[in-house]
Amino acid sequence: MSTVGRRLAASLAALAGVAALVAAAPAAPGGSGAPGDSGAEVLRRDTRAVHRAGAVGVAAVVDTPSGTAAAGAGKADLRTGAPMRADAHYRAGSTVKTFVATVALQLVGEGRLALDDTVDRWLPGLVSGHGNDGRRITVRHLLQHTSGLRGYTSIPELFPAGYSARGYYENRFRHYTAGELVAAAVGRPPNSEPGAAYRYSNTNYVVTGMIIEKVTGRPWRTEVRDRIVRPLGLSGTTLPGDQPYLPAPYAHGYHTYAEEGRRVDTTVFNATAADASGDLVTTPHDVNRFFTALLTGRLLRPAELAEMRRTVPIPDEPGRGAGLGLETTPLSCGGFYWHHGGNALGYSSENGVTTDGRRAVTVSTNSFDESDAAGQERIDKPVRALIDDVLCRRAGKL
Repeated sequence: MSTVGRRLAASLAALAGVAALVAAAPAAPGGSGAPGDSGAEVLRRDTRAVHRAGAVGVAAVVDTPSGTAAAGAGKADLRTGAPMRADAHYRAGSTVKTFVATVALQLVGEGRLALDDTVDRWLPGLVSGHGNDGRRITVRHLLQHTSGLRGYTSIPELFPAGYSARGYYENRFRHYTAGELVAAAVGRPPNSEPGAAYRYSNTNYVVTGMIIEKVTGRPWRTEVRDRIVRPLGLSGTTLPGDQPYLPAPYAHGYHTYAEEGRRVDTTVFNATAADASGDLVTTPHDVNRFFTALLTGRLLRPAELAEMRRTVPIPDEPGRGAGLGLETTPLSCGGFYWHHGGNALGYSSENGVTTDGRRAVTVSTNSFDESDAAGQERIDKPVRALIDDVLCRRAGKL
């Protein structure tokens, strides 16, 4: 889930199995491996570069036809000094949107839902007032962020945990309902007319989760669990809802609020505040496995996967596109990769998979700084370089 708004960044996923945890090595900058270096050595160097740039801890897992490699650098817990592990659980935030979009498209494939169905077809009257009109917003608009609905995380009085340490401590156990989140968003005018423009909004996926429940008669978390998590054997993945604690092993999350400039341990959190827009706890291994299964056709029929991969341009980001719960980012070696990363309070994760699904990487960090945009960009840059190195086959034998 976005903290105060969504940070646009590269992210993606795909493949299976952390064969071993590889300790982080001291290192050269990402992407500077010598011709004889192994892929694992390059990965360690790139991972270490992310930590040196300022991330408290970083974990990365790579899968290719040549094998699997994993690396960790920095700390999972600043109090105890525990090192970051590549199998550590973390809050993956908006990566859950791809899971939710997959379930919605499975329902389309089953003939139970249509991308052209309006919100009012399933949830009459939910989206109305202040210029919002659920009769004109379709499921496709929701999944592609072209509905125009305002993002509810932009409303401080609704989501105080996203704006200050005090707001976090006073609200970290707070339970939210999906209806409460949507009502706050539609209590404000929309950002644009339905279908007129791409504008990322967490509200879109909260509404999608409500539609999934209306169509199936079961909560969206149950549908994601039974249709994706269990069949794929994603043993490190949960949709915790009111459970504010992470399963072991886990990385603590450290968030620096924009107006305060001090790091806060935000690990404990009731993620009903994110609902279907960002309530996901997982591991890099599981994220890889999910995206690989998705992009190689194991979860959707060809027609629905094609719809998911039909993109619109993302404004002000040349070369990038948004599909239905998926995004594209250009590669330095040509072409592009698929992804959907995410951030939660104190966590940021990015991932990437090649278009053929054969090379994939997931990177998670357990700190996020809203008080220093330039400093956060210094961390994000080597994360993007790591993903590009892996997917452009600059990682030795991997």
